[in-house]
Amino acid sequence: MKQSNKYVAALIIVLVNVLTVTSLMAQTNMADLKNATPDQRAAFQTNMMKTKLKLDSPQVTKVQAINLKYAQKMEPILKGSDGRMSKARQAMALQKQKDGELQSVFTKDQFQQYQEFEQEMKSKLMSHMGSN
Repeated sequence: MKQSNKYVAALIIVLVNVLTVTSLMAQTNMADLKNATPDQRAAFQTNMMKTKLKLDSPQVTKVQAINLKYAQKMEPILKGSDGRMSKARQAMALQKQKDGELQSVFTKDQFQQYQEFEQEMKSKLMSHMGSN
């Protein structure tokens, strides 16, 4: 039972990231996540972070590079034929690495806001999943 909870948690993290990018893409009239390039996904994530976290110019430059790096690493996972659980594990590992890099760029308050936003998205996702 604990093993399946880990898979559910991993899947939730992946879905939160997808939901975040998808909602940003919907706001910009983009097609869907699979049709977006890593550059587009990174730009959407950076713009969201810039706005939500009030990043300064040097931070934006660093965050853009981090987002692009991980969007490129995520591309084969999104496009791959692995099963959902395998994709979730891979995405969760990448997200953990990315969070570590972002933490080194953000102030303590910004990182806390970032984590709160991620938690808010997880809650929304769980609520949405519960209503279906």
